[in-house]
Amino acid sequence: MVTIQQQIENYINTQPEPKRTEMLALHERIEKLVPNDKRWFLDGKNEDGKVVSNPNIGYGLQTIHYADKSSREFYQIGMSSNASGISIYLMTIKDKTYLQERYGASIGKAKVTGYCIRFKTIKDIHLEVLEAAIQDGIK
Repeated sequence: MVTIQQQIENYINTQPEPKRTEMLALHERIEKLVPNDKRWFLDGKNEDGKVVSNPNIGYGLQTIHYADKSSREFYQIGMSSNASGISIYLMTIKDKTYLQERYGASIGKAKVTGYCIRFKTIKDIHLEVLEAAIQDGIK
């Protein structure tokens, strides 16, 4: 059986350069920010095996509560490759304007939405600002 860590390594290793090197560097940074916590790998497929999203690496643990009173465990921070670069997901941010207001002007060349920071290459962003945003996402 393939471990989650092996799935994460396989996913990163399948990325074309320079994205592979950048994702590995980000993975190592996030691991230091979220040490000894749960890791996730979502392959992007639903229960029927249909691709519904890009694969995601997840870090940390939170419980999401839904309006119907159900709940499930999910990651706090996510990372995935996309067609134009890399996305970092901050799944615990509830205020959909917070990331843009707090980090949008200082992060560099990135698209900042309600819970996602998307950029083409890490050369386009200020990594210390991304780390601050990630730390906000794990509080």
